[in-house]
Amino acid sequence: MAGALQIYGLAHCSTCQKAQAELEAAGWQVSFRDVAKAPLDEADWQRMIAEFGDKLVNRASLTWRGMSEAERAGTPLQMLSAKPSLMKRPAIIEGDKRLLGWAANVKRALGVAA
Repeated sequence: MAGALQIYGLAHCSTCQKAQAELEAAGWQVSFRDVAKAPLDEADWQRMIAEFGDKLVNRASLTWRGMSEAERAGTPLQMLSAKPSLMKRPAIIEGDKRLLGWAANVKRALGVAA
């Protein structure tokens, strides 16, 4: 039985949109937070970094590729606070589960057909 979960991402991100739609179709009650429109404060970012680790910074993103070496030298907190779009998306919190991205392993963990 699907319950409620929290997704952090960007509203315009196609992967976040797909994840939300597939989760809702699978019976999940999804609460979505756009980290650009409703920015996380320092404490929220620190909690997210503690939960997801360094993987929360998406080093394959267009945002990362556009950053200077000086910007890339910052801590995950500094980078994500300055550029929320640098976050690997979606970040999903369901109970004690912490899932990142929308790959087959994440879908399986939430009972969504891959």
